[in-house]
Amino acid sequence: MAIQKTGARFVLFAGIVYKKRFMSFVSALGAAYRGKKAFVTGHTGFKGSWLCEWLLLLGAEVAGLSLAPEPGALFGRLGLEKRMTHRLGDLRDPSLASAAIRAFQPDYLFHLAAQPLVRASYDRPVETFETNVNGTLHVLEALRSLEHACAAVFVTTDKCYENREWLHGYRETDALGGNDPYSASKAMAELAVASYRRSFFSGSAVRIASARAGNVLGGGDWAADRLVPDAIRALKAGRAVPVRNPSSTRPWQHVLEPLGGYLLLGARLPEGGDVCSAFNFGPWTDSNRTVRELVEEMLKHWPGQWMDTSDPAAPHEARLLHLSIDKAYHLLGWRPVWGFEKTVEKTVNGYRSQTPREQIEEYARDDR
Repeated sequence: MAIQKTGARFVLFAGIVYKKRFMSFVSALGAAYRGKKAFVTGHTGFKGSWLCEWLLLLGAEVAGLSLAPEPGALFGRLGLEKRMTHRLGDLRDPSLASAAIRAFQPDYLFHLAAQPLVRASYDRPVETFETNVNGTLHVLEALRSLEHACAAVFVTTDKCYENREWLHGYRETDALGGNDPYSASKAMAELAVASYRRSFFSGSAVRIASARAGNVLGGGDWAADRLVPDAIRALKAGRAVPVRNPSSTRPWQHVLEPLGGYLLLGARLPEGGDVCSAFNFGPWTDSNRTVRELVEEMLKHWPGQWMDTSDPAAPHEARLLHLSIDKAYHLLGWRPVWGFEKTVEKTVNGYRSQTPREQIEEYARDDR
């Protein structure tokens, strides 16, 4: 089922014709995933746990391979270990990836496992490259051994681009690169996916694509050296929120936005053609806000103070980063559902009371 004309008013998905600008892509996902087998690497992490919860709600049978969850992680709070096939292991071991994927025989695969932190990559550069590059290669090799159709989405980052501090958004055809080890490792992973797609999966029943997402927010993220988790920890303790780079701009989005993009991309991959490629998933332009604006919006929902902890000697982090989402909008029919203010409100609510299931259901209602 291919799109006949890029940017057309109508799009064909799951056998149904929708008006593109008014189509609910979320409500269409059930037809693709219900009763299917979905494999998630990094399933014990923040985004992996949210994705597994959504896949289970869609009626999929879910399996995962990942490192052990951190104490107090969202994975444990959601009770996912008892609701899916849960396997622990390090993707740097190629035999583990191959055995787990071959045993499960997935219809869909989402590769999220990574060393995901910029500042940690300065401390552990070799581990970062081994995890993010070799881990990706091991999953790609495991997919080569499958003898049935499988749609695989490889998740990287918006930081995979050679950042030139442009005001306009990066497109999927822009140069890849990265100053820090994390960003460079994700650019290398993108190159590996593109190479395997052309070399081994052209014309194959296994279809692969990559997904590049902006800065993701949501309840249940407790990673160190991340702005929102650090802010929530400070607010809970009655301390001022530490802010390293108040003037830096990022494409802030709720975790459900890119996850919806990954799910839609996976559902569309069996079509082949241009869908088997790289896609950006980011917010509308007006959600590209400074760190200061994000923190001040959070404080509307959880009152407190913030303090500037900028350090001129700190490791390099990009100050300006925007994504163009034109390709996902026109080719997939995907677009963001929540604006900046609601994203921040739902993020704070996710730390205080609202569950991922409740937010997934609300997101689906708002997409109609």
